[in-house]
Amino acid sequence: MACHILHPVFKSLRLKYPTKVQASSTLLLTDCAPNAQTVKYIYPARTAPSHYKIDLPEVEVIWYDGGLQPMKPEGWPEGKDMNDSGGGVIFHGTKDKLICGCYGINPWLLSGRVPNAPVTERRVENATRGGHEMDWVRACKESPENRIPTKSDFAEAGPFNEMVVMGVLAVRLQGLNKILEWDGEKMEFTNIKDDETIKICIEDNFTITDGHPTFNKKWTDPIIAKQFATEMVRHTYRDGWSLPEMPA
Repeated sequence: MACHILHPVFKSLRLKYPTKVQASSTLLLTDCAPNAQTVKYIYPARTAPSHYKIDLPEVEVIWYDGGLQPMKPEGWPEGKDMNDSGGGVIFHGTKDKLICGCYGINPWLLSGRVPNAPVTERRVENATRGGHEMDWVRACKESPENRIPTKSDFAEAGPFNEMVVMGVLAVRLQGLNKILEWDGEKMEFTNIKDDETIKICIEDNFTITDGHPTFNKKWTDPIIAKQFATEMVRHTYRDGWSLPEMPA
């Protein structure tokens, strides 16, 4: 769900490559994702567009997944669910807090103020009901000389997806027990030593016998963390299929 929920964060804060990341999750297995996880990114200061009235200093972004939610800030309406149409976002500002749901829907301020927000972005009609797909079809049909970029242009969606999957990789590397430093241009972690290793659980093997819980986890042999991370970023694919020579 991260790609649906975090896009308002990535776009509005003009994010690109984080410089630091750390993650924590429920039990991680070799062949499946954890039930829930939390990933914390640190982004450096960015240059704000001319129409922005704020600076864009270093910012911390925390992604909660699998049903986990952040603690409710002071003043949160009692009984109000943070989950709005599949997720939610809290922007913590110096003067107020901006909250929105999945896809950035239903934005509101914690103070109750209703700001006069100017429209600065092109709107896609029926965006969540096929509009975005048809926006892509429209762009495909237009000539490159006068094409209007889609609202989910690959130039934006690509780096955004890198943010999400790099966070997933940080979950896989949480056994290193440290804040990971990331070079986005080179797509590599810069503070993983050559001799550092991790282990990942293969089987949980949790049983209860006569009310007594027993843990008998099975782990992988030590994995060289740097090689593991490199393979996750730039996967070595097998050769493609080939057909036998056909008779003339």
